[in-house]
Amino acid sequence: MKREFTSVGAESSYADSIRKTKNALIVNRTVSVITYILLGIWALFVLFPFYWMIMTSFKTEASYNAEQTPSLFVRAGTFENYVSAFSGEYINLFDYIVNTYIFTVITTALMLAIIIPAAYAFSRLEFKGKTAVFTVFLSLMMIPNELVVITNFYTMSAWGLKNTFTGLILPSVTSVFYIYLLKENFSQIPDQLYRAAKVDGTSDFKYMWKVVLPICKPTIITVTILKVIECWNSYAWPRLITSSTDYYLVSQGIESIRETSLMGNYPGMMAAVVAVSIPLIILFLVFRNKIMEGVARGGVKG
Repeated sequence: MKREFTSVGAESSYADSIRKTKNALIVNRTVSVITYILLGIWALFVLFPFYWMIMTSFKTEASYNAEQTPSLFVRAGTFENYVSAFSGEYINLFDYIVNTYIFTVITTALMLAIIIPAAYAFSRLEFKGKTAVFTVFLSLMMIPNELVVITNFYTMSAWGLKNTFTGLILPSVTSVFYIYLLKENFSQIPDQLYRAAKVDGTSDFKYMWKVVLPICKPTIITVTILKVIECWNSYAWPRLITSSTDYYLVSQGIESIRETSLMGNYPGMMAAVVAVSIPLIILFLVFRNKIMEGVARGGVKG
């Protein structure tokens, strides 16, 4: 009898365990389905303006103005708006993209050449007053950007750098936030690697180049991409320091659309915006995993 009761109790416990497991699976699946549905709805809200922008860019001005009810689809698409945007008929969009490419590449390259050694020095080197200097350095993040822009404008004007690429680039070649992000990421590398490298006679520059940069590659890629996006979308400073169309960036080019005959041509305006947005969208889609990995590694200690 004792064995029978034990057997019955074991079977009951096993059945309860199976039932609880099934209930847990049902709950998890239900939560997952609801989560994906909510994310899908949110994605529709986020992506709809981009969809509308792209669809509108393929409409003719006449067909767009003839629509009493906005159409979500294009029956007879045309590339005429894109041709007009790049032909110089209204604005020199191609020249603005070239200017932005030059500004972005040089600014990003100079910034990396400055912030990587700076972050390495704060994370690995020991020198008198390092903590105090880094604290003061971080305090610069508390200064409103408007004050910095005003100071930079008067400085660049005094140096005669208005309407030059040098004046565009110089104020953007460093970033306290990116130095802090890289410094925290570099600090995660075990000290044993640094000590072993120094025992082998490795210089700090070689250690940074051969060890630190490969290990922290995701964060560096993230910083690079974020800087590229920042430069590509830059508007306030270029608008302030340049008044010649020879140095206009794409952000100023889009703004100048309002001053041309495209003002009433919404499909033409959307075509210009799509052309400017595509490089950033492609960049993000290609490196999205690296961005997420770099941000996660830069924000987690240990």
